[in-house]
Formats: sequence, C-alpha cells, structure tokens
Amino acid sequence: MKKFKLLITTFVFIFGSTFVYAQSGEEIIKGRKAMFSENYQNGKKISILLRSGKKEEAKPLMKKISNNYKKLLDYFPENTKEGFKTEALPSIWENKEEFNTLMQKASNDMLKLAKAIDTTDDLKAIQKELMWSNCSACHNRFRAEH
Repeated sequence: MKKFKLLITTFVFIFGSTFVYAQSGEEIIKGRKAMFSENYQNGKKISILLRSGKKEEAKPLMKKISNNYKKLLDYFPENTKEGFKTEALPSIWENKEEFNTLMQKASNDMLKLAKAIDTTDDLKAIQKELMWSNCSACHNRFRAEH
C-alpha cells in the first residue's frame, strides 16, 4: 500500500500541473476552492491540537497545508477568472507574481510552523504569525468579500 501511495504522489507531483490545465475552468475553480477549504479546516484542527498539547499530531496537517499552497500555484490559469462562484479577484491575475510569492510564503511558513512549535512558549502567537496572517493577507488582497 505504501508503494502505491508513493507512486500516486510521484505521479501527481510530476504530472500535476499538466493535469490541472487539462481540466475545465469549472473543475479548476472547484479544485482550488476545495484546497482552500481543506486548508482552513486543517488550520482549525491545528489550533485545537496545539491547544490540547498534541503537537506531533498537528505537524502532518501543517505539511498538508504547505503542499496545498504549492499546488495552488497551478490553479489560477487565465480561463478561471470568472464563473462558477469563484471568489478570486482580478488582482490575482493582475499581480500574479505577488500572488505566487504569497502562496510560496504561506507554504514555507507552514513548514516553519511545524518546527517552531517545538521551541516556542507562545503557540497562539507563532500560529498567528506563520499561519493565520498569511490567510488574512491573501483574503484582504485577492479574495472577494462574502
């Protein structure tokens, strides 16, 4: 089973962006919304786990969020600017480099968070700094209010 999972992971890594661009605009928008939703749900779980002192259980969720942010770099092609209840603002495409930098920073910060939770006394503050602030930065600049 582990070999199968490794094979699938390798396939997705190598062919992931090609696969994304072969999808319809609707499928891509739904896919990115699902990843952002998963990140938010995992962020809430991380908060609960950290409050409960379950740091080791939180780390795989941090890695998952980090990986999702990297995948999301491929989920904003030109044909997904509108429709299908997207909440993405045109500023994503107008400032693509800034958006991509923010996604990469959010990914990197999640990995930093996984390391920082072992050495910090203020879990809430480090989580705010390395996780929730990235969510806010993106929402404030690149997401329509809802």
